[in-house]
Amino acid sequence: MTQQKKSIGIVGARGHTGAELIRLVAAHPALELRFVSSRELDGQRVSEHSDAYTGELRYENLDPAAVAAKRADVVILALPNGKAAPYVEAIDKAAPDTVVVDLSADYRFDKAWYYGLPELTRNKWRGEKRISNPGCYATAMQLSIAPLKDLLAAPPVCFGVSGYSGAGTTPSDKNDPEKLRDNLMPYALTGHTHEKEVSFQLGLPVEFMPHVAPHFRGLTVTTNLYLAKPLKREDVLARFHHAYGAEKLVSVLDEAPWVSRIAHKHHVEIGGFALSADGKRVVVVATLDNLLKGAATQAMQNVNRAIGVDEYTAIPA
Repeated sequence: MTQQKKSIGIVGARGHTGAELIRLVAAHPALELRFVSSRELDGQRVSEHSDAYTGELRYENLDPAAVAAKRADVVILALPNGKAAPYVEAIDKAAPDTVVVDLSADYRFDKAWYYGLPELTRNKWRGEKRISNPGCYATAMQLSIAPLKDLLAAPPVCFGVSGYSGAGTTPSDKNDPEKLRDNLMPYALTGHTHEKEVSFQLGLPVEFMPHVAPHFRGLTVTTNLYLAKPLKREDVLARFHHAYGAEKLVSVLDEAPWVSRIAHKHHVEIGGFALSADGKRVVVVATLDNLLKGAATQAMQNVNRAIGVDEYTAIPA
């Protein structure tokens, strides 16, 4: 007997990440798209905006109560920071058994929510139905730091560059191709949300300096790590292979990865591992697609685990 599909809804489906989520759900054997909510696209067919979805579903402009009333098995909130709470409150009241995966930063500091970075927190999941999806930069930074966390002598320093899709669809300098042409735009050089997120999750201070570049998708983070004792390069590589050797969505490379090679890919690449002459400083480079492993793919990993199917279901190899 074929297992009945779980229903899933997406709130904030107009954005870049929403489009990637629709693509992943459309190919999923255990999920059925129940609704997609978008104020701007209300009434339009989903198939007109997604080459992956072929059904008759139309976008709807749903307020929190209407989302909760749908009683979907899973709801993904792909909203700007600060917008999730009314939807969570409505679902908590009307449909508490619904799995909620929030892609914003709103619940990443709430210990009542499971923080879903599977490669680092998989064993901490206790069946929670409220899941906070990590930030894109925060994913790359944590995966770069975690294997050496116990040897650090100073706060990690991370230099990040992202494509302008990370700035969302609301017009701004950070997603204006003309202003970004031949440019690298620094912003939020102290106190960035992802800096706070990584510091909170790893339990140590982390420094982060983000920039936006003219390309559309993909990010790179170069992390400088000072060590309390000298290591050889093979020791560093051994730690990363031990940490991620069994992970399907993390590739440990010998050379530094290129951001141009990660677009439209669902995994993280980590490499470089350049050591100073004294062996007490190592530089690690990580790349990922900010719309996929930095958002939609990671959300699908969390959804899959929550509905009891293989973690990598519908995620292309």
